[in-house]
Amino acid sequence: MPEMEPSLEPDPLADVLHLLRLTGTFYCVPELTAPWGIAVPDLGDQLVLVAVTEGSCLLQLKSGAQFCLRPGQMVLLTHGQPVDLKSYEESTLTPLFDIPATRHTPQFETMVFGGGGDVTRMTCGVLRVDHAAAGHLTGLLPEAIFLDGFEAASGSWVQSTLNYLAEEARHPKPGGETVLTRLTDILVVQAIRSWLENGDVPETGWLAALRDRKIGRALQAFHRAPQESWTIETLAQQAGMSRSAFAARFRQMTGEAVLQYATRWRMQLAHRALKESDRSLAEIAADMGYDSEAAFSRAFKRVLGCTPGAARKA
Repeated sequence: MPEMEPSLEPDPLADVLHLLRLTGTFYCVPELTAPWGIAVPDLGDQLVLVAVTEGSCLLQLKSGAQFCLRPGQMVLLTHGQPVDLKSYEESTLTPLFDIPATRHTPQFETMVFGGGGDVTRMTCGVLRVDHAAAGHLTGLLPEAIFLDGFEAASGSWVQSTLNYLAEEARHPKPGGETVLTRLTDILVVQAIRSWLENGDVPETGWLAALRDRKIGRALQAFHRAPQESWTIETLAQQAGMSRSAFAARFRQMTGEAVLQYATRWRMQLAHRALKESDRSLAEIAADMGYDSEAAFSRAFKRVLGCTPGAARKA
């Protein structure tokens, strides 16, 4: 008989990372010569990656956290907060949008700035997430994640990727923008994955529920098909638990009742669909498992505090 392949354990956290669809809103490759200083403003609830490929950079957050980045090192800012980038502690800061840059496409630019001294090159990306699951995850991340490409835990490919970014930045080739943006996206995912594997991840809450062998299976099933007519009983079956034990453990870990969580999740998905597509209310309601627009609209207003129509216009 042919040898059976080992079955893989369900990994709901991997599912969430798979849903981490990133949309790059802005990419920049600066060439900076000391002394230089850049004041980056609040960029909204977006992810900001700063990866140094040559020279060094002092990165300072308003919270007081500080990183001195060398080639092969990067910081992911998870909530788009203001940050100062400098060559030296005493460097004078210039607002980011006051610095001349060469815009190559609406989303990609290069920049040459500074006093003519030692050179620092970086790759920077500003990205947003495009799925409720991923948005829930990024909301739980620390304000900054540091990743060192030279650390064995990060994998040698991270350093190779940064070296490749540096080469593309120094010697642009046809398709170079696509290479830079896609590799930047990959590094963002790797930074988050590194934190999940090695960081100070909470032992309670949503992430802990995803990691729980039983509750995680139920969450994975729901996240994969939120439009299905899930009940406490059917989700408990996914978890391999009794209805009462599942409901109690789910609330203990997530802080929400099972069906309250399911409704809120669906409404988050619906809100994004209303904002980013021209699909009809009836179509979106059906996608979320509702038989009528009226029932969907009532649930939407109860959870999000406004009607679907008002959400679409906002």
